[in-house]
Amino acid sequence: MQKIINVLAVASGLVSAAVVASGVYVYVNRDAIIDGVKSQAIEAVTGSLGGLGGGLGGGLGGDLPIGTPDLTPPPADAADAPGVPSAGLGISQF
Repeated sequence: MQKIINVLAVASGLVSAAVVASGVYVYVNRDAIIDGVKSQAIEAVTGSLGGLGGGLGGGLGGDLPIGTPDLTPPPADAADAPGVPSAGLGISQF
């Protein structure tokens, strides 16, 4: 019985040492780890953009001619919101 307890104590000590060692490793190398994660995230985002990632300075990869508006202007009655139900209590306003 004493041998089993000794084995469990040694195993517990090894696990505790491994946890402390990994914590110290992460603390010491946190800047390198953060930079690696940032670069992987940037690569993942720019890779998912397709052809847009490489030519952002040239107007979305050069697909649009110079002077082309990115968005069409809103219609004249865009401020009106037809079909939006009132949130009131049904009391008419004068």
